[in-house]
Amino acid sequence: MPHKILIVEDNENNRCLVRDILTFHGYEVVVAADGQEGVILARELLPDLILMDIQMPGMDGITACGILKGDPATGRLKIIALTSFAMQGDQERFLAAGFDGYLSKPVNTRELPVLVKQWLEEEPI
Repeated sequence: MPHKILIVEDNENNRCLVRDILTFHGYEVVVAADGQEGVILARELLPDLILMDIQMPGMDGITACGILKGDPATGRLKIIALTSFAMQGDQERFLAAGFDGYLSKPVNTRELPVLVKQWLEEEPI
């Protein structure tokens, strides 16, 4: 049974690119266009991994991550921060906010499947 990955990304081009790469590599992929939809789908599907954009209209990724990590039903889900604003200290800030990892955009299409495999193999904390 393939791993289920939830992509939460408001930019349709980014969403489609990541979905297509991961689908090609055999993952079952579900997409959400914003943080609120991402929280709903995460609670419903309990995916193996969530790739969460940080800056989205409405509910941003940090808020959505906080909601999921604060809920006993979803608190152990692996959530990776995606952002195009890679500044010094961001990784530490996102890890402190509850994310399990960090990936800057634009996404390296060759590196993404390797990183996803690593994240899926990591033992939960």
